[in-house]
Amino acid sequence: MHVFWIALAVVFAGGIALGAQAPINSALSRAAGNSILATAASFGVGFIALSLVALIRGGIPGASDFKAAQPWMFAGGLLGAFYVWSALWSVSRLGVVTMTAGLILGQLLVAMVIDSTGAFGVPVNEISWQRMFAILLVGAGLVMSRL
Repeated sequence: MHVFWIALAVVFAGGIALGAQAPINSALSRAAGNSILATAASFGVGFIALSLVALIRGGIPGASDFKAAQPWMFAGGLLGAFYVWSALWSVSRLGVVTMTAGLILGQLLVAMVIDSTGAFGVPVNEISWQRMFAILLVGAGLVMSRL
C-alpha cells in the first residue's frame, strides 16, 4: 500500500478520535464542574498513555534528547491545551458538528498560511484556487450547520 494511503487512513482515524474527544471531555468537565481541571485530566491521561507506549518501545526519552529543540518548539503543548479546552468548552454550546466545523475551518486557514510560507520547516505548497475553494466550502458548511 502506498504511504499516502496509509497516512490518509491514520489521519482519518485521528479525525474520528478528535470527533469523539470533545464531547467526552465535555462530559468530564460537567462531572468535575471545572473545564480547566477536565482539560488537565485529559492531558494527564494522554501523558500516561504516551509514557506507556514509550516504555514498551524502549524507554522514556530524557531531557538530553531535546538538546537541539528551540524553546518555541514546545509551544505545541500550549496550543494543544488551548485546543482541547476550547473544544470541550464550546461543544455543549455549539453542538459537535458546528464545533468541529469551526475547528476545521480554523485549522485550514492557518494551514494555508503555514503551507504557503513554509513556516516551521514544512515544505512549501502554494495557495491555489482549489485550496481556497475547499476552505470556502468548509466555511459554508459551518454556516449551514447552524441553519
